[in-house]
Amino acid sequence: MRAFPLADFLWQKDGADIDARVMKFMAGDDVVLDRELFVFDLRASKAHAEGLRNIDVLSQEECQQLCKGLEELETAFTSGDFELDERYEDGHSAIEAWLTDRLGEVGKKIHTGRSRNDQVLVATRLYLLDALAQLGDLCRDSASAFLTRAKQDPTTPMPGYTHLQHAVVSSTGHWFAGYAEAFVDNAALALDTARWISCNPLGTAAGYGVNLPLDRDYTTRALGFERMQINPMYAQNSRGKFEIQALTAMSQALLDVRRVAWDLSLFCMPELAYVKLPDRFTTGSSIMPNKRNPDLIELLRASYGVVSGALNEMQNILALPGAYHRDLQFTKGPVLRATRHTLQALSLLPDLIATMRFDAERLQASIEPEMFATDVALSLAASGVPFRDAYRQALGDRDALTAISPQQSLEARTSMGAPGNLLLDDIAARIDAL
Repeated sequence: MRAFPLADFLWQKDGADIDARVMKFMAGDDVVLDRELFVFDLRASKAHAEGLRNIDVLSQEECQQLCKGLEELETAFTSGDFELDERYEDGHSAIEAWLTDRLGEVGKKIHTGRSRNDQVLVATRLYLLDALAQLGDLCRDSASAFLTRAKQDPTTPMPGYTHLQHAVVSSTGHWFAGYAEAFVDNAALALDTARWISCNPLGTAAGYGVNLPLDRDYTTRALGFERMQINPMYAQNSRGKFEIQALTAMSQALLDVRRVAWDLSLFCMPELAYVKLPDRFTTGSSIMPNKRNPDLIELLRASYGVVSGALNEMQNILALPGAYHRDLQFTKGPVLRATRHTLQALSLLPDLIATMRFDAERLQASIEPEMFATDVALSLAASGVPFRDAYRQALGDRDALTAISPQQSLEARTSMGAPGNLLLDDIAARIDAL
């Protein structure tokens, strides 16, 4: 397989000096990062070749040769027979090298009418559309896992907290249902973000168009985009912008993962012992034989920081004027790293929720009579006592506080979505509508 020596870059011209140290810095990890974009780059290249055939820049036979070569390269890459490594400046160069090595002069035609600028833009958008589809599926799976647990255990009483202090009586069903609805919203946001990103930049070249009647409508349809990105300069200016929006959708899901993990971290403390985790989600100590550590939920708790850091990195890189700048190369790393981590973290959540167990006895033992004070105050208010007076009376009426059981408190709380009226079928309908 032909590789790229220093004097054989796509952009190399006769007489120009090449410094290996400079090139090593500028290339960075680009070719390694491109492994995650490579399949999408190949598919976009195939659509580009077909578009060139449509305007007679390529003959039917040339197009067929190029498309077959691209399909063979995808097969070789996915099977491991072809490795995208430091022999190449980037994935784009590897594609042209492969085609030229096998097809000769025909292979050199693949780059007609495009730049590496729109090539990376289209591959990144396709990559993120795939990732957002996975994000939506994982959020939907998480919502379903929480909802299933809410249906299985809707009424077991547990302490409800605000400010990490005992507040009112809640239920395990209420806890599960709250996160079920959260992940419905996260799934919907992933799908909405995908629609916003589904815009085809292929054919905008380096930001100023080309003197060829490229069939951009065709490539838009062939690649499954909802619309075409019209202005070439905006295509360049959108780089980083759409990645930030995708990472924002991921961060919203991980915010809820962090809250779940924080809850479970607290619930697993020996002082509470509300929750038991399966052993496969914990690890032992290297020195203390008595320890089982909830490492998984602690790492899930930290996962938001990975995406938050990537967002901060992106926003700092994008302090740029309009059009393309090489600084944008450094946006690949944070986007790919954060995306990979988000999908890996979320893939573990449904099984964790399905197999964790609340200890009903420990939950019941933690409920105190003072936690019924709000129930007493509202009952007085319902009988005509001004609420502020009822508020003051409630905590001092010990008989009223001790007369209420946790189950009575839950059953009486029938406002929409409350523990006595969880509306689980409504949440299920929202999951089904995704």
